[in-house]
Amino acid sequence: MEQLDRPRVVVSVTMSVDGRITLSRSRLLMDADASKVWQSLAPASAQVLDKARSVQLDSLYQPEAILEGSGSLVADSAGPLTGLPTEFDYPADLLYSDFLPEEVVERPGHAKWFTVVDSRGRVTWEDEDHGEWDVLVLVARATPAAYLAHLRTRRICYLVAGDERVELAAALGRMRDLLGVGCVLSTAGGGLNGALLRAGLVDEIQLLVLPAVIGGLGTPTVFDGPELGDHELPTRLELLSSHTEADGMLWLRYKVVR
Repeated sequence: MEQLDRPRVVVSVTMSVDGRITLSRSRLLMDADASKVWQSLAPASAQVLDKARSVQLDSLYQPEAILEGSGSLVADSAGPLTGLPTEFDYPADLLYSDFLPEEVVERPGHAKWFTVVDSRGRVTWEDEDHGEWDVLVLVARATPAAYLAHLRTRRICYLVAGDERVELAAALGRMRDLLGVGCVLSTAGGGLNGALLRAGLVDEIQLLVLPAVIGGLGTPTVFDGPELGDHELPTRLELLSSHTEADGMLWLRYKVVR
């Protein structure tokens, strides 16, 4: 297996035949009605294949972290959280250093990280029973100080990587070095997946393909983000396996060719 200076990154998503991962830019799957329509596109074998994919990934890589962008949890139009206290006891140099409290990192039962890229400080975290999961937020030095103080008060872990926005390669490296994360599973939207792709950080792609076409200019796809530059080349893939179901579902597994 290839030796990396960061965790292995596997993009694992479900898409339509034309690569769409939701119904439209304004109908994201966090919306109950949109989610219901999306689920209606999945034939009987979809749930079976999704389970098989998870079992295979656990067997191959034992991923310790799921990666999502803040756009998977809040609307695109959402800005930084408001109503947070503007006065707090944390000095700036402390706020903009990594926050990994031992009682979370070493918590009995902790096994995996639900990791969210949120440099703007947009996601509200609710109290819940974590089970084997704990939240890890990836932030930048431009993230509002009030949000970082809020995370510290809530005892939510975060890593600081980048200035204006999260520098993904650096964040992944810190996840490996500080938390021992060897594999990250990106179930994110096209914006974050596209950023990972352009940065050369994707190692494998696992796709479940629904027998449906959605279309629509601007509808989010598996990989969005900047277009190829004049001297940039498409990312070449090697097919590792394919599986076809009689009801039209496909399961495709690709390795990124370096």
